[in-house]
Amino acid sequence: MKSIFDVNISKFATIQELPNAWNDQKYLELLEEMEFGDTSEIALSDLKEMCMMAITDHEPDEAAKILLDYVFKDRLKEGQKVNLAHEIIEEKLWEEYADLSLHEEFFNVGQFLYQAYNGKFPHPEAVKFQVIITAKNANEFAVFDGESEAALLRLLAKGMPDNTLINRLFETQLEGETFKEAKDIIWQLKKMDVEGKSISFEVISSSYWFHDLKFVTSFEATTHPDEVDNH
Repeated sequence: MKSIFDVNISKFATIQELPNAWNDQKYLELLEEMEFGDTSEIALSDLKEMCMMAITDHEPDEAAKILLDYVFKDRLKEGQKVNLAHEIIEEKLWEEYADLSLHEEFFNVGQFLYQAYNGKFPHPEAVKFQVIITAKNANEFAVFDGESEAALLRLLAKGMPDNTLINRLFETQLEGETFKEAKDIIWQLKKMDVEGKSISFEVISSSYWFHDLKFVTSFEATTHPDEVDNH
């Protein structure tokens, strides 16, 4: 018999930039990628602005190609990056690209370009929220041991309508033994607290998957982890 959990959603917010997506080191590397020249005199506080100014010296598709080269390197073929550099001007690749494992990085590329070009690229929207899960017995939280994404996503899906995207696209995985896509749907997951009979997580992902949770405050649901392959 599966455990029934009380689930509370709190601090739901829309964000346009992911934590730790960009930093001073990445800005320096990107300037080098653009053959900017000597960066030793640039104050750290000016790196982001300088990087964005440098990228806008290029046509939008050229700028997108530079970022795709930097982020993906040889994980995408040259022809793919050329095509995607045109597509990202109009399309939200972090929602539409077939390989879910690349979505978070596409979001970071899109966010940078959107900001640099003052909205000429598609508007990036991610969500950040907290999930507080309560059980009758603390040992029931064993379903979240190890990699928690699959069990947590099965739980969250039950708080959203039947016709929400996750429920429509991943019915087999939600009910089945493996949900490998869960780690690519939940971009960043932080286990916050375990206190008595409650456990809390912070989830960051695309609004594409979780916008239906915006007005959800609480619900009851069951879940289960992925089956462990011992072979």
